[in-house]
Amino acid sequence: MAEKIIKIGTRDSELALWQAHHVEKKLNDLGYITKIVAVKSQGDIILDKPLYELGITGIFTKTLDIAMINGEIDIAVHSMKDVPTALPIGIVQAAVLERANVLDILVYKENLDFLETNAIIATGSLRRQAMWLNKYPNHAVVDLRGNVNTRMQKLQDNDWSGAIFAAAGLDRINIKPTEFINLDWMIPAPAQGAMVVLAMQNDEFCKEALAELNDLETDICTYIERQFLKTLEGGCTAPIGALATFNEKDDTISFKGVLLSIDGKQKIEIDKIVEISHWKKLGFNSAQEILNNGGIELMKTIKESLKN
Repeated sequence: MAEKIIKIGTRDSELALWQAHHVEKKLNDLGYITKIVAVKSQGDIILDKPLYELGITGIFTKTLDIAMINGEIDIAVHSMKDVPTALPIGIVQAAVLERANVLDILVYKENLDFLETNAIIATGSLRRQAMWLNKYPNHAVVDLRGNVNTRMQKLQDNDWSGAIFAAAGLDRINIKPTEFINLDWMIPAPAQGAMVVLAMQNDEFCKEALAELNDLETDICTYIERQFLKTLEGGCTAPIGALATFNEKDDTISFKGVLLSIDGKQKIEIDKIVEISHWKKLGFNSAQEILNNGGIELMKTIKESLKN
């Protein structure tokens, strides 16, 4: 094996560094030599605007893309749900690691009485906001930005009833409190709970190394979810949820997808089971069904409201 040092690029938050070290350990176990290079992204720097107002898909990935194209890093580790469905020219998806918990959770402070009354819930995600308001229309939702540690601290510092997080992130850095409930009714973001590693298309050494880390089941399921997102033209902005799961007993794949209005009042969803052999078009076909079922008009409304 060539003695090339694989420079692993990552954001500098605790969670991003955990993910990078996780990939590093797997590569080291295979005999590769690695070095972690931490970079601050624009998404971490600009914390006073909601993500959708920044108007950039891939706000958390852009800085690492540039570092990789410039040769400062060889590979980049991301939470897959942060990665745009269209990668920059010359950059490819080299590995999707085995998926962790896909669920969103509600972290609350004292008790859950507020679920029956009025409440202020914090989240920086349009999808979580829309799904929460769809279920709890009398609640208010406020914007919450920053890495998971910052968001957890903001929850303690404000008079909010609770905040919504991805379970996987809190599990990974071991800061999930005891006061939480699983939101198993909330369809997660496409590729939630999965980590992806990107490499340069012409870097055969890194692509070969990373191919050994790829988890096929997660790769297929996240492909379906991201294809659904891409077909709906969601980018990072529209309230879109998607979850594909393998059913090993009968060799089928279950898929749930949803598109909501920002205020949660409109909801178009799809729930289907197909044979595994039909997985390649499942995300696309499901998105087409949503678009033909009122989704085209709803996407136009969402785009208009985000402009204003």
